[in-house]
Amino acid sequence: MRRREFITHLSCAATTWPFSAQAQDAAKIRRIGFLRLGLPHKAYIDGFRLGLRELGYIEGETIVIEFGLAQSITQLSDVAAEFVRQKVDVIVASGSPSVLPARDATSTIPVVFVAALDPVATGLATSLAQPGGNVTGITSQSEEVISKRLELLKELLPELVNIAVLVRATSPATARYTENAELAAIALAVKVQILSVSDPSELEAVIRAVRGAGALHVVADTMFTIELARIAELALQNRLPTIHGAPEFPEAGGLMSYGARTGDLHRRAATHVHKILQGAKPADLPIEQPTKFELVINLKTAKALGLTFPPSILRRADEVIE
Repeated sequence: MRRREFITHLSCAATTWPFSAQAQDAAKIRRIGFLRLGLPHKAYIDGFRLGLRELGYIEGETIVIEFGLAQSITQLSDVAAEFVRQKVDVIVASGSPSVLPARDATSTIPVVFVAALDPVATGLATSLAQPGGNVTGITSQSEEVISKRLELLKELLPELVNIAVLVRATSPATARYTENAELAAIALAVKVQILSVSDPSELEAVIRAVRGAGALHVVADTMFTIELARIAELALQNRLPTIHGAPEFPEAGGLMSYGARTGDLHRRAATHVHKILQGAKPADLPIEQPTKFELVINLKTAKALGLTFPPSILRRADEVIE
């Protein structure tokens, strides 16, 4: 779907950067700036809108969502700055790359994030219970997630020795990912190779270079989420069993995923926005973590790779794609 067609489909109440002027009465209509790299998956938008509707908001009548969809990581800061100039009531930072640009753009406008990062380790918050600044939100990351994904790869491939881990070079979460992956690798008696990329154009060469690795773990980062179908295709071409955090990955042809439903996390983020619009301070709103992780597997991709999922994984799968 083309960018223009997608945005038109979202809603006539939404705009994309650069923003068009809104003629509504600011005293009656609250404005949310939705910051994200690239086109968001429809499930994320639907989840956020559902959360707002459940709380009684009506788009175009009581609330307006301004969609600032940056075309590159470097453009995120410009889009965030435009939200500040527009004086939106809240900025929603959707995806890890958008969080720091949103925080750096303002110290007064509340920022609610939905991202796969550790907010304390990356310096976004003093603690999960008391963030302490103008930033709060929902993290899709937990200490156990990466180890669980590596365990799944090992369970599928008992003879597995080497696992490549794909990370974004500029992500504030990369150091934490690396630390957790290395600790998990020790427990599983495997070796990990960290693959750091700065731009999607590097993916083909990087994945081809590690085709001899036993498996590939792709961290849940927006830059990779945008490229899910391409990563799935490259992994298949290079005979790499691959796991990702997003359920959309096996739906796009990847082998399997283990993580939280991001659409549901966006729905929960609407509650944070609501509380802030009601007068709560982000510093006092606890940062939430996922309460449910889903395992999704793609049997067609497994067959193409010459693999068979053991019954132990099949029994635990929340969704099986055939």
